[in-house]
Amino acid sequence: MKYIFIVQGEGRGHLTQAIAMHNLLTSRGDEVVETLVGKSRRVELPAFFYEKMQPCPVATFESPHFLFSARRKRSLFWQSIACSLLRLPAYLRSVAFLRRRIAASRAEQVVNFYEILTGLTYALCRPQKPLVCVAHQYLFLHSGFAFPPKSRLKIAALLLFTRLTAVNARRLLALSFREMPREGRIHVIPPLLRAEVARQTARSNGYILGYLLNADLAEGVALWHRRNPQVPLHFFWGKKGAPSELAVDENLTFHQLDDASFLRHMAQCSAYAATGGFESICEAMYLQKPVLMVPMHIEQECNAFDAMRAGAGVASPVFDLTTLVAYLPTYKPNPDFAAWVNRATPLVTEALNLAAS
Repeated sequence: MKYIFIVQGEGRGHLTQAIAMHNLLTSRGDEVVETLVGKSRRVELPAFFYEKMQPCPVATFESPHFLFSARRKRSLFWQSIACSLLRLPAYLRSVAFLRRRIAASRAEQVVNFYEILTGLTYALCRPQKPLVCVAHQYLFLHSGFAFPPKSRLKIAALLLFTRLTAVNARRLLALSFREMPREGRIHVIPPLLRAEVARQTARSNGYILGYLLNADLAEGVALWHRRNPQVPLHFFWGKKGAPSELAVDENLTFHQLDDASFLRHMAQCSAYAATGGFESICEAMYLQKPVLMVPMHIEQECNAFDAMRAGAGVASPVFDLTTLVAYLPTYKPNPDFAAWVNRATPLVTEALNLAAS
């Protein structure tokens, strides 16, 4: 079977899920003929993505994204929607681009990693190739998912967005922290972690690891460090123009995002802090690292709420690492998580075969 991937390229999670799916498919003799990544003009794809997807060619197109407020340290939900409407002509050009690439490709099936313009392409242009969608967010559509006590309007908007990414999809592969029954076209599957995660040797070297989707959050990390200079910190970010390693002092270092280095640091840290993206939380859970989640928008708030129920760690409205330090003595690893992750291959294979039939 030949596949074409379409990936939402904001952040790290969907990119690493695409890498894991690419490895899973090629290991069974299938081929990913092309990968198309949607991103904003301000985002550069990390070099590791191009490297790990070889020999599959990678192309990009402009896609909607969340705006971020450096002052409020939050994503701007309604402003992001307004900006997307203003950029609508550019996004329609991206839809036309996707239609052409899907039609011209040798792929027999399209796999979409939560890119909304894929859903709009299938709504407006109705490509004939079967569509399968992969993301943790499709679990939001499952009747068994529990939402946090947040704005009903924002949750409704999140559900609408999620449905729009999957218009006319044959199957939805909903990545989950735990096993749940199949429901219609929704297949609940384990997180798609790359083999490199399982190859790590977990130990604790006494430092806190962090990942900053938006480099503006570094100011809060630096402020906490000045108040707690004795705690070693290693934070990864994607700040343009920054060196590969920026050592503020002996106990605070900022690293440019490098996947191999990130996993090594994850395996050796004592705890992990991030904004609430699904993928890195799962990596931390697999390596039995307690997590501080600081959600920036409603999607991450849902992720964090679900992750806390699965025993991943603790959530906070601000990047205050004191919350994480206080939580460490109470942390108990989830004893069933690794076994659930290791069941991914047969469950993904079953869903893809059903979509092709």
